[in-house]
Amino acid sequence: MSEATLTSLLEYLNGALTPSNRRWLAEHLIEHANTEESEDLTPYTIGDLHRMVAEGEREFSEGKWQDSEDMFRELEEEFSQEELQYAEAV
Repeated sequence: MSEATLTSLLEYLNGALTPSNRRWLAEHLIEHANTEESEDLTPYTIGDLHRMVAEGEREFSEGKWQDSEDMFRELEEEFSQEELQYAEAV
């Protein structure tokens, strides 16, 4: 992913998440980055990419898609619910 894309994502998350959500996300990203699993990533083959594109086009033609605004709204709702659950548990 390009640095510009990552910067845009970071700016969005900084604006959309509460401080506790950002800490939770950061902890989990660091934890995942430190595992050997993240070092064992294998690149996709051209065949893999063609299959993924074909699958995506098929799903899109079947009406199985979601725009980014809906996706981010749902994520914000999930984060809010998780934060409330966490606050109630503490």
